[in-house]
This record gives sequence, structure tokens and C-alpha cells, in this order.
Amino acid sequence: MDPLWIFTLGLFAQLLFTARMLVQWILSEKNRQVENPTAFWILGLCGSLLFLLYGWLRNDFALILGQLIGYYVYIWNLGAKGVWQQLGRWRPLVVGLLLLVPLAVLTPFLVHWPDVSKTLFQNKDIPQALLLFGIAGQVVFSTRFLYQAFYSVRRKASSLPVGFWLISAIGAAMILVYGIFRRDPVLILAESFGLFTYIRNLMLWHARRENR
Repeated sequence: MDPLWIFTLGLFAQLLFTARMLVQWILSEKNRQVENPTAFWILGLCGSLLFLLYGWLRNDFALILGQLIGYYVYIWNLGAKGVWQQLGRWRPLVVGLLLLVPLAVLTPFLVHWPDVSKTLFQNKDIPQALLLFGIAGQVVFSTRFLYQAFYSVRRKASSLPVGFWLISAIGAAMILVYGIFRRDPVLILAESFGLFTYIRNLMLWHARRENR
């Protein structure tokens, strides 16, 4: 059983993710359309970094994989929304440090990769089939950010298209199942709430489309 402080770290990371969704959801409900607030990406970036650390502490490769992709997409979206430009001369330093943080976290593990890979892929607490299912869920879940980034780059502006919410709902459902089998309270609570907000955003998008 992992120490309580590790679950506390993961819970705090998920609270940031939840706050991100709450801000986006409240604004969307208020304006009756899917909104894309800057706070969504700031809270996501902070939560992603902490959850990356949580995944390593839990020796859970499925969690690690998902955060590595999303983290850099958060950085890109904040740039697209003009946040980094507001830092002036400090922008290169701040953005540079943010880009290097995951590498700094991963370096000690990469140096000892043969031993680490055994811990990650031969974890007696995670059956191989379940690990592969969790990885698949994270891949699907992370694909939403790749889709969102591609969609936004083509339109030269940060946006949250309907495909983002659809992929999010599918990925969240898979991770929720994974969390239940892993008996991970952090994943269960987070993905249950997340699944609700993803479906609600799909409903708002559909309602707005019907009213056009």
C-alpha cells in the first residue's frame, strides 16, 4: 500500500484538473455554449505536472504516458492565447524552464531505465492485461489534446472543438474502468466527474447547433 501522502499528491493534482473543468463548465453554462477560458489551460498545466510525479511514485506507466503528451499541449495553448507574451523579457526563461521540467523529472529514471522498466512493466500489483488496457485508455485520452492542438493550429487560435469532448468522454470511461480495477480512489473520483462534464459539453454543443 502506498503512503497516504502519495495519494494526497495525486488528489491535489486531480483537484486542479477538477477546478479546470469547473471553471470551463460554469462559464459554458452561463453563456450556453462551449467556452475555452485561459484558466482551463493554466490549471491543467499545474495539475499535469503534479500528476506526472504521482504516476512515477505509483510506478504506473499508464498514468505517466498520458501526462507527457498533455503537458506540452497545455504550454502550446497558453502561448496561443497570448499568456506567455504577457511575460515580456521573462518569457524565454519561464517557457524554457517549463519545457525542461518533465525532462528533469524523468532523467533519473531514464538513467536507470533497465531497472525502472522492470518496476513499471512487471508491477505485481498491475496485471499485464490491465496495464495494457490502462495504457490504451491513456492513449485515447491523450489523443484529444493532439486533436485539439491540430484543430487549433489550423485555425490559428486555441479552441475546444466537439471532437475534443467526444474523445475525452471515451478515454475517461476507459480510465474509470482501469481505476476501478486498480482500486485507485484518485482516478475513480476524477474520471467520474470528468466524464460528467465531457458529456455535458457535448450536450451544450448539440443544443447550440440545434438552435442555429
